[in-house]
Amino acid sequence: MMKMKSILSYLTGILLSLTFIGCMPPTGGGGEGGKASPGGGTFQLVFLGLMILVFWLFFIRPQAKRAKNQKKFIEDLGKGEKVVTIAGIHGTINKVNEDGTLNIEVSPGSYLKIEKSAISMDWTSALNKPASEKK
Repeated sequence: MMKMKSILSYLTGILLSLTFIGCMPPTGGGGEGGKASPGGGTFQLVFLGLMILVFWLFFIRPQAKRAKNQKKFIEDLGKGEKVVTIAGIHGTINKVNEDGTLNIEVSPGSYLKIEKSAISMDWTSALNKPASEKK
């Protein structure tokens, strides 16, 4: 994860520097009457396409993948599973209701009705992960 952040910051720096280069006014360049060289607009279009590609690769695609995993996780919840809500409430699923809610038992005989979307995928996975063996 840390390597991805360093790559992202490096690419962001390159994109920003190229943005400033692309925004500079054209110079005379020795042409007739100080005209800009042809093809200057092409560079900007290619650069814009590269920026869109980078944003898609590093922001949009991972977010969509995470949303898909979250949806699958919520659909697969069943009775008897230990869960943690986004508010930090630990409990065991007692009943899965048809209206998109769950009844969880937080202590013996004490039940809460919560939305399925309130279950934290990360914390629930960490709770259900088998404890690593101690040396």
